[in-house]
Amino acid sequence: MAAQALALLREVSRLEAPLEELRALHSVLQTVRLSELRELAAELRLGPLFSLLNENHREQITLCVSILERLLQAVEPVHVARNLGADLQRGLTHPDDSVKILTLSQVGRIVENSDAVTEILNNAELLKQIVYCIGGDNLSVAKAAIKSLSRISLTQAGLEALFESNLLDDLKRVMKTNDIVRYRVYELIVEISSVSPESLTYCTTSGLVTQLLRELTGEDVLVRATCIEMVTSLAYTHHGRQYLAQEGVIDQISNIIVGADSDPFSSFYLPGFVKFFGNLAIMDSPQQICERYPVFVEKVFEMTESQDPTMIGVAVDTIGILGSNVEGKQVLQKTGTRFERLLMKIGYQAKNASTELKIRCLDSISSIFYIPPEQQTDDLLRMTESWFSSLSRDPLELFRGISNQPFPELHCAALKVFTAIANQPWAQKLMFNSPGFVEYVMDRSVEHDKASKDAKYELVKALANSKTIAEIFGNPNYLRLRTYLSEGPYYVKPISTTAVEGAE
Repeated sequence: MAAQALALLREVSRLEAPLEELRALHSVLQTVRLSELRELAAELRLGPLFSLLNENHREQITLCVSILERLLQAVEPVHVARNLGADLQRGLTHPDDSVKILTLSQVGRIVENSDAVTEILNNAELLKQIVYCIGGDNLSVAKAAIKSLSRISLTQAGLEALFESNLLDDLKRVMKTNDIVRYRVYELIVEISSVSPESLTYCTTSGLVTQLLRELTGEDVLVRATCIEMVTSLAYTHHGRQYLAQEGVIDQISNIIVGADSDPFSSFYLPGFVKFFGNLAIMDSPQQICERYPVFVEKVFEMTESQDPTMIGVAVDTIGILGSNVEGKQVLQKTGTRFERLLMKIGYQAKNASTELKIRCLDSISSIFYIPPEQQTDDLLRMTESWFSSLSRDPLELFRGISNQPFPELHCAALKVFTAIANQPWAQKLMFNSPGFVEYVMDRSVEHDKASKDAKYELVKALANSKTIAEIFGNPNYLRLRTYLSEGPYYVKPISTTAVEGAE
């Protein structure tokens, strides 16, 4: 079959209108293994196929793209870079997006290869065309271009090629296409900046990071909302956070939150700004961030009082992030009865809100209440027990009721809450003393889909692995948990059948 494919490829190269041969080649290639094609890689002449892409014939272009996708997999990236550079360059300016995506997929292979990437770095025109692909209408093309440029920038030579040449002017020119394209370039710059302090220095020297930050703190509320997501991505890195702090950006964001009360359009950007501080707190120190920027905590509590589900959702998510480690839990505890009232609101929303907001509330509760066994102290356990009672009159029944609703996502989210508290003795006592709860845990017939079976298994595992479970649940129940655990999440009890004499 491989020999037949090679013969057809030669035939295609010889003819001016080889549509029938292209169809035959396309068909044959579906049956040829990639290993066979690799053995023939040295004999694959792909230039003529690239040339056929230049003709305005829809079926011919579609067939050539599909054939090239297959054949190029058999060719080493170094060979593609050295011998098909001009074809790739033309492919990036082709009017058909499928050709651009094919070409960018090959660029992607080349930039992942340390030997081949040098060929691209030495091809200024090819790099320029990749940059201009960011400005196209097709998002897939733009994303592929961003990914390739981001990968190129992982090396010193790549950073120099992008930021110390005419390519930077091309990048700035592309940015002027429209707002959407400008944000794509910001996305690329943030990706590159996040790699290392050196990468960030290149990006700041280019002026593009400064431009992004200027837009973040500017007057356009919609632009703010978009820019804060990118700045939050930059803040995921230590050097990124250091830079934002040194430039006074974190203080500026805090001041904008302070002024949000008098801004009728603050609902556009406030969720993103609050999320920014939530992520900042958990990546650095919840206590330091909350003490330095008290407006952040104040705003989160305020947002839980909102009538806007978007605001409530962001507040709930942020409380979950903040309470995900012990230091964050202690910060929340310091707010005293105010936090207990907030928990009551989250419990209410978990029961009465839309399905999407219910799940967010349950996820937040799971995060707030989980304490790793090695970090548990008597004080922390007393704290989570007190918090649990603030959620509703009978929180265990509340979550059990939610878990019985016919929505797998809700069911799993409620099981996650039980799993979060399963290693805490006070919760084990509640579970054991709640009528039918132990049977509910052991009952495999409740879960019907894979995600639910996995979630139930995690609950059983958390209970079975707890040091206090045998004492609280009793040995017989402890052994049942261990049996469930050893049988795995998908165990089905065999149904015994009895043969009856004379039955057909």
